[in-house]
Amino acid sequence: MKKANWLIAVLLIVSACGQPKEKLPSGEEKLSPDIVTNTATASEQAASSETKTPPEFTFETSNHHFGEIEEGEKVSYVFKFTNTGGSDLVIASAQGSCGCTVPEYPKEPVKPNQKGEIKVTFDSSGKPGMQSKTVTLVANSVPATKVLTISAEVKQKKPNG
Repeated sequence: MKKANWLIAVLLIVSACGQPKEKLPSGEEKLSPDIVTNTATASEQAASSETKTPPEFTFETSNHHFGEIEEGEKVSYVFKFTNTGGSDLVIASAQGSCGCTVPEYPKEPVKPNQKGEIKVTFDSSGKPGMQSKTVTLVANSVPATKVLTISAEVKQKKPNG
């Protein structure tokens, strides 16, 4: 009797190994969890899926010093950059640190390896002394923000008289 029970157990185990793959409600076969832990399978899938790198700003410079300027003067500088990432760069916003600093930026996506420009205009009216202002860019890049800095020594206007 013990041999019969042992034989039935062996037959059940052997027949369980040969069962058809489980079907999902969609009709697709359910994958074995081993596919996730099998490093060869995981690396093959990663190699076969084409992944693009995120967009990335690469600026020629992120700081500009105008030197000495007269109070009331408006000065501009163009920051030049290249999208060195693998997908389109979209700038969502560009915000000056105060109303005296106004950025202009591309509204269209910048393709990979394409160049772009951010023009920053500074109005020195009522701003005597050493000034340092920033423009914060928010984009779909890595990192998501980039800060540009302008500075100037604003010579105070001499009073008329």
